[in-house]
Amino acid sequence: MTDTLYAIEVQHPGDGAVSLERYAGNVLLIVNVASKCGFTPQYEGLEKLYKTYRDRGFRLLAFPCNDFGGQEPGTIEEIRQFCTLNYGVTFDLFEKVHCIGEERHPLYDWLTTHAPETGDVKWNFEKFLIARDGTCAARFSSKTAPDDETLVAAVERELAR
Repeated sequence: MTDTLYAIEVQHPGDGAVSLERYAGNVLLIVNVASKCGFTPQYEGLEKLYKTYRDRGFRLLAFPCNDFGGQEPGTIEEIRQFCTLNYGVTFDLFEKVHCIGEERHPLYDWLTTHAPETGDVKWNFEKFLIARDGTCAARFSSKTAPDDETLVAAVERELAR
């Protein structure tokens, strides 16, 4: 396992393998997402949060995941179409990953061991806030809505640094 988030490669539709180094210096919110989950309406709030802060160096990185209840069965093309048509998503949506188990992506190996609260991802729409220096500043459960005052305050705190 790598010590730095920025050394990890992820698959971006259209761009192929990309290093998270491309996001260095930004504040990131990394979210595992699913289209058929009770938390799916959070896409709307995530897009609003992204649009509110993107001009200040905030990036939202969404990773579809089918690990929890089979709630993301589609292809990346189907997922992107769903997100665009239903929620107007403009933030980065990556290829599907595993967040748990033996096939867990290196990104989630890193996140779940470097977050203030370590341990496996529990469900879809869990959120990891990454500071500009690449450290994990906060972790939020699926139940924490994108407009939750604690999450918004944490984003603003990291953007001010």
